[in-house]
Amino acid sequence: MKVLSLFAGAGGLDLGFRNAGHTIVWANDFDRDSCATYKKNIAEHIVCSDVASIDTNSIPQFDILIGGFPCQGFSRANINKKKNDNRNNLYLHVLRVLNAKKPKYFCLENVRGILTLNNGCDFSEIKNALSSEGYKTSYKVLNAADYGVPQNRIRVIIIGVRQDISRYFKFEYPEPTHTKIENSSLPKWISIAEALEGIGEPSESNLLNHICSKYKVTNRDFTGHRKTDPKKPSPTILARGNGRGGVCAIQHPKNHRRLSVRESAVIQTFPMNFEFIGNLSSMYRQVGNAVPVKLATKIARRFPK
Repeated sequence: MKVLSLFAGAGGLDLGFRNAGHTIVWANDFDRDSCATYKKNIAEHIVCSDVASIDTNSIPQFDILIGGFPCQGFSRANINKKKNDNRNNLYLHVLRVLNAKKPKYFCLENVRGILTLNNGCDFSEIKNALSSEGYKTSYKVLNAADYGVPQNRIRVIIIGVRQDISRYFKFEYPEPTHTKIENSSLPKWISIAEALEGIGEPSESNLLNHICSKYKVTNRDFTGHRKTDPKKPSPTILARGNGRGGVCAIQHPKNHRRLSVRESAVIQTFPMNFEFIGNLSSMYRQVGNAVPVKLATKIARRFPK
């Protein structure tokens, strides 16, 4: 099916849909580095501009709208969450495109914090608004680790099926393929040490983007500073986190340094030849904002082709 991507970033969600056999026909993001990364690895069709400036008449027809609309205002890492945070209103542009184009389906991703902002009232408002555009809407909280991603990353996936189509098609969320439960019929969660096995130190390797932050390893109980357990999936790969607006990379499983951009991308299940463009902070941010490619692929396969 033809797919349109809003808030595409570096293209993790897009790459998953492409891997599942869909065709991305148009994409948008406002961040220049993310757009450069997208063009380098996926396609030239991304439009680099503020979503508010996009004329819906310029958008081609498509079947599925996808997007991880910006989540910083909802994030648990944002201790200053505010109802009037402008980032929390960007979903209105999703509504604008749905209203103008009436695609068959949509697939949206966001952080778990969206469920509880303003005591849950804001999420109810978003769901009702999406439904009012003529869609049967559902959502589910998924942990990427349950789908073969070597990372504890809990996200909300919101699915919409146009009302006329919902009579004969019901979206089925993918079943977990991995588990943390011992002696289960499913394989165990993939650990961060397993995922990074064979990747040497940045100083000893020519891998793409294998460069890392020198930000001090402090081992204290705070986001981005906790000691990494090599036997467990990685903590959530961050897009922000050091308290000053920069990115705080997760610690390597040996806890001697921060993960490199390449290692963070491996944890996000990007292919090894996927090259990120920009300075170090920008590349970390692009990786941290992305939907894990493997999870995106499993979700995308639940839609008709």
